[in-house]
Amino acid sequence: MYWDKISSFYDLFENIYNDSVYLNTGKFVANEINPDDRVLECACGTGAISVHIAPVCKSLIVTDMSVGMLRQAEKKLKKFSNVKIGKADMTALKCKDNSFDKVVAGNVIHLLDNPEDVVKELVRVCKPNGKIIIPTYFNINKGKSSFVVKLINIMGANFKRYFDLDSYKKFFADAGYENVKFQVVEGKMPCAVAVITK
Repeated sequence: MYWDKISSFYDLFENIYNDSVYLNTGKFVANEINPDDRVLECACGTGAISVHIAPVCKSLIVTDMSVGMLRQAEKKLKKFSNVKIGKADMTALKCKDNSFDKVVAGNVIHLLDNPEDVVKELVRVCKPNGKIIIPTYFNINKGKSSFVVKLINIMGANFKRYFDLDSYKKFFADAGYENVKFQVVEGKMPCAVAVITK
């Protein structure tokens, strides 16, 4: 799996290429979390967002499909007693309806064959009045993908969708979500944090 292969140097690449966005996206997400929240994070990667969520929530379940990424996340999160880590498929979560106060899925929507179905699954496991928080990198600018995006895709990331802020907003609108707010984390490759209130 591509993500297993790159897991040991993913943080290094992100910190060299897109450090301010990589560091600050987790802070933006953490601002949406309350101290009594039970949080599920899907596609956690190396735990870059998780390390910001864990200190501010009651409990955090951190998941990914990549064992390599989970190993890296586990190293970062071992000091937190409120965190559980495990492999999970976000397209078919083994969780009851309305289980979590907040559900997070960072920088993964553009990699999915059926992202609309995955968003429905994230909404399903979120409690009424809870929030689904979905950060996503802008991988196009003025209709074109950058050299770095093309290179990452050639290496095996296999992007299915390309977003800027307008197309990201349209993605949620077309899927029928009206109660969505967006914040942009600025940097070389900006990130839009979409927050759906259920």
